[in-house]
Amino acid sequence: MTISEEHRDTVRWLGQAVRWRRAAVVVAVLLAVAAPVPLVWLRATTAQYRYFPEEVPYRPVALVLGAGITSDGKPTRLLERRLELAAELYHAGRVEAVLVSGDNSLEHYNETDAMYDYLVGVGVPGAKVARDYAGFSTWESCVRAREVFGVQEATVVTQTFHLPRAVALCRAAGLDAVGVGDPAWDDRAPAMAYGHVREAPAAVKALFDMVVRPDPTFLGPRETTVDEALAAERPE
Repeated sequence: MTISEEHRDTVRWLGQAVRWRRAAVVVAVLLAVAAPVPLVWLRATTAQYRYFPEEVPYRPVALVLGAGITSDGKPTRLLERRLELAAELYHAGRVEAVLVSGDNSLEHYNETDAMYDYLVGVGVPGAKVARDYAGFSTWESCVRAREVFGVQEATVVTQTFHLPRAVALCRAAGLDAVGVGDPAWDDRAPAMAYGHVREAPAAVKALFDMVVRPDPTFLGPRETTVDEALAAERPE
């Protein structure tokens, strides 16, 4: 091979490298521009269904989504705030029953009972609380609320960063859902900041779930615990 041929090969390789680099930059820019689109869309399409707690319209059931428990089996602070908000809705007469939906996939990890115990501890009668032990994701909690527990109308209770996605998924699952969100910036700012960042990729998955509509991990037979909670008398 002559020197000139080697030179031409080098120039050709450098040209290809430059083109690939330019293409990579273009792709990166397009992804950066497109990444917020699903999140913006979820926020825009659910705006009319998201309320402040004192303004939310009546719905029979509050659906509280899990947010983790501590090593000693207690709700995390974010989950506590969701439960406190659900209790406020119940005591204000804006909901008649509460469905807590959490993860009980491991023997020593039981979000659902921790949520139930917390609500009872803040004055919500146990008879007014139904439990879903297979709410492994927002989509699964929404689908199971409709298909397993027979919920048709609900107020979804979560944090504000999660609320647009939660409301959109529940409405896609067939629920007449509105939502209230706890801001939690006052004592859980790092967790809230992380939650807002996480919502960008989570919004993409939400759109996938809304289009593909995957079955929950567990569907199971119809359960009547929400019906029983709604029928239970409020204590005087």
